[in-house]
Amino acid sequence: MIPVSPADEPGNFDAKVRQPGLNWLAGKGLAGLAALPPKTKIRAYWTECLPELLSAYDRICAYASLKIHPVTGAHSVEHFAPKSRAPNVAYEWNNYRLACAKLNARKNNFTDVLDPFLLQSGTFELGVLDGSISPSKSLTAPNLALAQATMDRLNLDDQEMRAARLYYIDQYLQGRFDSDFLREESPFIWFELQRQGLLKSS
Repeated sequence: MIPVSPADEPGNFDAKVRQPGLNWLAGKGLAGLAALPPKTKIRAYWTECLPELLSAYDRICAYASLKIHPVTGAHSVEHFAPKSRAPNVAYEWNNYRLACAKLNARKNNFTDVLDPFLLQSGTFELGVLDGSISPSKSLTAPNLALAQATMDRLNLDDQEMRAARLYYIDQYLQGRFDSDFLREESPFIWFELQRQGLLKSS
């Protein structure tokens, strides 16, 4: 993960998502609830803004910090405040994080994950030799615990995630693409290689 700057709400968002969503909640008698009744599913108007979300965040998954590619990459709207626990913000742009489907499923309705919008720069460090990540040694004890909980919840250091990061590291270090392309594909890897003095001079 790497800090993500919140994007401005699209001009058509209110008409496409917020108002239809709020009207749907009101029509079902769910408006104003602090949490949804168990097993309640609400109308997914947020899918209407997926193209804008992809564009606003350059197709980068907020949690994996890897590009979600067209056709082959499954993208989704992730509700940072889970819609089951906070239906009042289920149709709010500022509650949405662009996420690949895998990490959206891992986050699910849990609330023990750091918010990419509020993340401290340098929270996680990259192991260049194996693609691993770990919480920064400079973190205070409370922040270290939060970073570790986030890693555990999202399985950010499993073998699949390591392999995905290692692919980009190796391809870059072997000269198969340049630093600009690396930054487009994974801002986190680019940032870490820069921090570790491994970016090649252009």
